[in-house]
Amino acid sequence: MQLRSQLLNRLADGQFHSGEALGSALGVSRMAVWKHLKALRELGLDFEVVRGKGYRLPASCDLLDQETILAALGPQARAGLGPLHVMLEVDSTNSWLREQTLNGARSGTVCLAELQHAGRGRHGRHWVSPFAGNLCLSLLWRTSQGAAALGGLSLVAGIAVLRCLQSAGIHGAGLKWPNDVLVDGAKLAGILIDVAGEASGPCAAIIGIGINISLPESAGAAIDQPWTQLSALAGTTDLSRNRLAAMLIDNLFEVFAEFDSQGLQPFLEEWCKHDVVAGCPVSLQLPHTRVLGTARGIDASGALLVETTGGREERFLSGEVSLRVTT
Repeated sequence: MQLRSQLLNRLADGQFHSGEALGSALGVSRMAVWKHLKALRELGLDFEVVRGKGYRLPASCDLLDQETILAALGPQARAGLGPLHVMLEVDSTNSWLREQTLNGARSGTVCLAELQHAGRGRHGRHWVSPFAGNLCLSLLWRTSQGAAALGGLSLVAGIAVLRCLQSAGIHGAGLKWPNDVLVDGAKLAGILIDVAGEASGPCAAIIGIGINISLPESAGAAIDQPWTQLSALAGTTDLSRNRLAAMLIDNLFEVFAEFDSQGLQPFLEEWCKHDVVAGCPVSLQLPHTRVLGTARGIDASGALLVETTGGREERFLSGEVSLRVTT
């Protein structure tokens, strides 16, 4: 794994490198270089091969780089950041970080990956994560307030994603309760939160965020709902994933610090302003039944309010509901 990362770093300048030169620089044979490049291609990384010149990455391939991300962080994130891990591939950034959490990882630990083999969404759904096509990030946040106080955490994380996108020049995105970022009804980003700890004591939240950047057609075909990506919204594939990662980390640290001290209240107005579901007819799938009605926003705890077809307003918590907008 480390050798593959070193190989990618050598190719990251966009210039041609011969197999012999790469092998010499890395202390391996030309055959070993070829085998690792073949394995990377099987993971979905595209690169050029020209006889007599060698190999190079396409100019549009923006690989994640730890030092570049660290250099772009603001002072609040720098102060609170734990270790920043940038990995070539992983089953799931949330699953990997959960293991680190159980082994005592400090609050503020962040991991990113170029490729997830088993990226997860809510209710066990698969999150399509092709090589360098998404921003896949997970953050560990420890709190003394207990799991019961984290009911609005996914909503606050959604606001952090929205602010990040706005800073990157992407406007018009909205929030779908409890954990999706949409543009014109198509999913751009998703949030998955895993919580470990006591209901009223110290606990840890692992906040996983996936943002579609530039997916190949083959990967997009595997997504079973309307979706969009930043390259289409920005009208260019020249988007810095490193800069976006730094902006997202900055915004996450900012909103979580405020959430930790003041709860959801400071964010309610902003969240409701960008709520794309309020006033829409909805269908809620619960474990043993389905509820039809009209979405009426959220309450002070972050629960979804729905006026049912019977005319009664009911509240629903995110862990028990799958929400769909109906026509």
